[in-house]
Amino acid sequence: MAGNEQKDPLSRFLDRLKGHSGKGNQGTDQQKFHFSIWYFILAVLAIFWVQSILNQQQTDRVSYSQFKQLIKSGKVASVLISSDLITATLKSRDDQKTAKTVSTVRVDDPDLVRDLEAQKIEFSGTADDKWLGTLLTWVVPLAIFFFLWSFLMRRIGSGPQGVLSVGKAKVKIYAEKEIRVTFNDVAGIDEAKAELEEVVEFLKAPAKFERLGGKIPKGVLLVGAPGTGKTLLARAVAGEAGVPFFSMSGSEFVEMFVGVGAARVRDLFAQAKEHAPCIIFVDELDALGKARGLNPMGGHDEREQTLNQLLVEMDGFDPRAGVIIMAATNRPEILDPALLRPGRFDRHVAIDKPDIKGRVAILEVHAREVKLGSDVDLKIIAAMTPGFVGADLANLINEAALIAARRNKEEVTMADFQEAADRIIGGLEKRNRAMNPKEKEIVAYHESGHALVAMSLSNTDPVSKISIIPRGIAALGYTQQLPTEDRYLMTREELLARLKVLLGGRVSEEIIFGDISTGAQNDLQRATDIARRMIMEYGMSKKLGPLTYVRDTRSAHLDLGLAPREREYSEKTAQQIDEEMVAMIEETHREVRMILSEQRSMLEKLAGILLEKETIEGGELKEFQKQVRAGLSQAASWGPSSREGNAI
Repeated sequence: MAGNEQKDPLSRFLDRLKGHSGKGNQGTDQQKFHFSIWYFILAVLAIFWVQSILNQQQTDRVSYSQFKQLIKSGKVASVLISSDLITATLKSRDDQKTAKTVSTVRVDDPDLVRDLEAQKIEFSGTADDKWLGTLLTWVVPLAIFFFLWSFLMRRIGSGPQGVLSVGKAKVKIYAEKEIRVTFNDVAGIDEAKAELEEVVEFLKAPAKFERLGGKIPKGVLLVGAPGTGKTLLARAVAGEAGVPFFSMSGSEFVEMFVGVGAARVRDLFAQAKEHAPCIIFVDELDALGKARGLNPMGGHDEREQTLNQLLVEMDGFDPRAGVIIMAATNRPEILDPALLRPGRFDRHVAIDKPDIKGRVAILEVHAREVKLGSDVDLKIIAAMTPGFVGADLANLINEAALIAARRNKEEVTMADFQEAADRIIGGLEKRNRAMNPKEKEIVAYHESGHALVAMSLSNTDPVSKISIIPRGIAALGYTQQLPTEDRYLMTREELLARLKVLLGGRVSEEIIFGDISTGAQNDLQRATDIARRMIMEYGMSKKLGPLTYVRDTRSAHLDLGLAPREREYSEKTAQQIDEEMVAMIEETHREVRMILSEQRSMLEKLAGILLEKETIEGGELKEFQKQVRAGLSQAASWGPSSREGNAI
């Protein structure tokens, strides 16, 4: 802020002009100088005003009779006569440095010359310059009009918002020196990074592969969930190879005007060929490359024309030119097959969510600039955050740093990371939300029911925290479990155990209060979804057998929580599915009620501690869990593959 304000106005004007003269699509942050037509008009008026001042003669206007009187009195030294004006220079006096000049309008006076000769006054005449007046009258206005017309046409046609530049690609070009991202900034996705390191070799030393007859791949498609680092990887490839980076979103190709998208594709590839070797990166490719004919109401002609032009350009350019196309998407299943064939996007690089080792590596990268306390263990933080992608982990570290700064700490401690994780997963803590004692007691027993069922079952992740402090929009409390390892498969018994934990809160209310509340709404939704998937997708129903009853068209990388749309079974089968779901939930409900009835004393003890302290975690919770498991003679198996927060 102090940089520009301390400069004089001329320096600031020159700085703005310099920023305007730079390349607009180089990705710079300099402030552009926006020229206005009013600047030009003011400049023209100022020039005319200055010229009128400079050209104005220092003369006094007198009447013709006064002029004749000056001649007769002998005060005139010389006279200049033009077609309509007479200018006389008077004789200077001793007290005058310069001679005074007067002028008068010329009249038809035949005695003027005789009077001048009688007084021996030097006189001469001058002819008017007619062509100069014509020039000022016609040529100058035409020149001004031509300049204005050219200026307006340039303004209309220039820039990404120009009317005549709709066919220009709105691409962001980053020069080699502007890309400071390298593979050292990418962690947790080693397999994908290894695949792209070969692309860097293609760009740096293409002859190494061409001498054996190999061809540089034309396109690389990065597929993965949002936040896994697809764009970061593409920028790292450009940074390692030291080549220009063309970045554009798939949605920026398509406009309301027909043919604009195809023109932008042509312009993008034309610019890339001029800067070869380089990388073209198209983010969110599914916005542009959606399969043709996918829409039952008819295709979007403009989008399909744009896609066709992209296919033609990818086929048309020479791979030896050194232009590699990289694209990112989280919905590869809806892309047009013509895009995915060899010769266009030759390589498909899957970027999955990182495992615990990958999360540790990502945390180490993002924690470079953060002052960590001596008690911070990144491995524990990685274990706390299963399912987190790179963007989530970066946000976690930033939130922890903000919490520590808010408390005026000198470094970020483990408690700050724990609070940041709770805030991201459960929402903002709301200690000021007023709950009456009855509601608080219900919440305490509800969360104690979740925790006690989880402690009573074998092969479950240990309960790490129980809280009845409200968080987020609707969560009045939560029970948190930390998995001991990453899991990718779940058995039928493990899914049934998860159902039991979800129903533990509602059953606890039934046993203690003889009534139920609305707090189990989210638990019931999740339990119903698990039961439906076990029967319809995983073939885990003994009655219906090992069959699947849905065609899952959902993205494997983008979980929208949407149910499959297509139905490929009869009404009789639908009724059997409903009956199986009800039977499974009821059987699970009976088993949970039996567990909590036998452990009622432990349930009341745990709820009492919660009502007193509001939060139980750490060593106290581990000791309580040992007591529960020590008193059990038989247990079921369950082990979730991801962090669970059973919120009321």
